[in-house]
Amino acid sequence: MQHTDSSKKKQLRYVTFISLIAAIGGFLFGYDTAVISGAIGFIEDRFVLSSAMVGWVVSSLIIGCIVGAASSGFISDKLGRKSALIISGVLFTAGSAASALPETVTGLVLARMFGGLGVGMASTLAPLYIAEIAPAKYRGRLVSLYQLAVVTAIFVTFFIDSSIASLGDTAWDIETGWRWMFAVGVIPGILFIIFLLFIPESPRWLQKQGKSDRALATLQRLNGKEEAKFELKEIRLTLKEENTKMSQLFKPGLRLALLIGVILAILQQVTGINAVMYYAPEIFKATGAGTDAALVQTVMIGLINFIFTILALWLIDKMGRKALLLIGSTCMAVCLVFVGFAFHSGHTEGPWVLVFLLLYVASFAISLGPVVWVVISEIFPNRVRARATAIASMALWAADYLVSQAFPMMLDSIGPATTFWVFAVMSVFTFFFTWKTVPETKGKTLEEIDQLWSSKA
Repeated sequence: MQHTDSSKKKQLRYVTFISLIAAIGGFLFGYDTAVISGAIGFIEDRFVLSSAMVGWVVSSLIIGCIVGAASSGFISDKLGRKSALIISGVLFTAGSAASALPETVTGLVLARMFGGLGVGMASTLAPLYIAEIAPAKYRGRLVSLYQLAVVTAIFVTFFIDSSIASLGDTAWDIETGWRWMFAVGVIPGILFIIFLLFIPESPRWLQKQGKSDRALATLQRLNGKEEAKFELKEIRLTLKEENTKMSQLFKPGLRLALLIGVILAILQQVTGINAVMYYAPEIFKATGAGTDAALVQTVMIGLINFIFTILALWLIDKMGRKALLLIGSTCMAVCLVFVGFAFHSGHTEGPWVLVFLLLYVASFAISLGPVVWVVISEIFPNRVRARATAIASMALWAADYLVSQAFPMMLDSIGPATTFWVFAVMSVFTFFFTWKTVPETKGKTLEEIDQLWSSKA
């Protein structure tokens, strides 16, 4: 018995180790999401940008992300999850370096698009890879390591941006400071590439390629000999039963899985989180805070996001995916209503806007932040998982683009109060959509989830 417990702990340590490496893909996502927050004010002054162009510089990364996410399924099905993740790391690293160099806004936009290819690929493949190697009992928290890496990067990057901005005067920040903010992204990119060399290929992808011996060997390291044999048998059965064509996803049952994955991905963005993350300093400046105070408050948002994502790791396999989505979306809606009311009434000078934004971020961090990535990485059948996850991720990035492009123009046209109320309405919709359509997948193997959709066909 003691030997069995020791083996289980060793297997859990191993699967946690490789999940952490894959989750660095989330760090790349978080870094590029947050770095623009501290840089955009200086870039706006350096290139004399309109509000529409500010939105374009911020959201240009996401154009690359959409293309990267869309291509990730095909590439990872052909080359394997591990090789595709390495490619994503190379693209991100090159994009970070290129973003630090341009002398024109066009050059900056193109560099951010190029880096976005890697971010989009990593955002799809990192949670998918973790879902395919994780035991069912721990899959929720292991996939959530991806979101923890995202928010860790956001918090660290807010701190890096603030530190770099303090190294010189405003003129230095406008000409040079923002370049260093982008250049630092090369470090996590290179580390990601190196660490990926030490992880195994997904056993489900290996079996799909007919490499049963390698698939079994990997499963044994992850789950032990007896469970590995049983799991490989289940994987073979689901692969045998399924048609590889993407058209299968549009048939009854699986069509519902695709609908849930895509709509949840969109809702993660249109409830406003990245508008807050990208433009946090500008939001706080609108409340009367100075530049330094705005950056400090932005760091506080990153810290809250980090702390509550850690809480989500503990809750997701205990309370389940659906309960967290329902609780989180309710709290987000309430907070956004209050933030909108503060702007509407003109009472933005006190602490209330900061308090409710922090509560909003905390609510997102225990619900839509990690849970959406978990759900879209686990609900699709083995043979089409990569491409179906790519569709959901592409929808997420398209929604992110829409929000980040539209947010500064919404602030100019309809004002901050109505803008935050729009996000509140989307949070209410998230509650009802989850309540009516999202199944609970806590504790189920990927093969059991496959059968759930087959029963609805």
